[in-house]
Amino acid sequence: MPASRIWADHEFGPMNLDWSVVWQHRAALAEGAKLTVLLTLLTMAVAIPGGIVLALMRLSKSRLLSGASAAFVELFRNLPLILLVYWAYYVMPVLSGIQFSAFTTGLIALSLNVSAYNSETFRAGIASIRQGQTEAALSLGMSQWQAMRQIVFPQAASRILPVLASTWVSLFKDTSLVSVIAVGDLAYNAMQVRAQTFRVLEMLTAMAVIYWAMGYPQAKLVDWLHRKYGISE
Repeated sequence: MPASRIWADHEFGPMNLDWSVVWQHRAALAEGAKLTVLLTLLTMAVAIPGGIVLALMRLSKSRLLSGASAAFVELFRNLPLILLVYWAYYVMPVLSGIQFSAFTTGLIALSLNVSAYNSETFRAGIASIRQGQTEAALSLGMSQWQAMRQIVFPQAASRILPVLASTWVSLFKDTSLVSVIAVGDLAYNAMQVRAQTFRVLEMLTAMAVIYWAMGYPQAKLVDWLHRKYGISE
């Protein structure tokens, strides 16, 4: 029998599927799913304020602040996320002399990437508000900060929200990339079970179903936000 056929029979078990392996390892899958959600939440908790700061820097009249923000965004937005994960895990400890855990390293890499994307989302939302509204507020005696806080930010927030929600859904799936540095998320735990049990089809199917079950409601929420807050001019 050809070696490839032996491998296929051993790995996939075409006539001997055993879905009980999914139930037997439900604790590992549940723990991985929980870590995936936690990683997504923490990344957005860092990347939202980070994106706001970068956007305000980019819109600043200071060339130094604007240039620094532009350099950050263009660097981290245009590097592959998996490269950032590897860079943070292998290079950053050498440069800083500090060795972070795999989870912290993955969080840093994801936060750098998503902060860069959020920055452009926030900047576009703020810039979309007509200058005349700010000028009218200033003419009524408001300060620049009051005009931003009471006029610009509330309108920008409604325009930004659908895009930010889409970023969340994308991030939720992209967290699986940190599995390459042994972060025990859903992807990593599922592949570990696969390696132990040789049940490739069953575990990959289970992983896909879990991701879909968690991601589908989020995608529907994003659709609703686009319908409710989407701006068409």
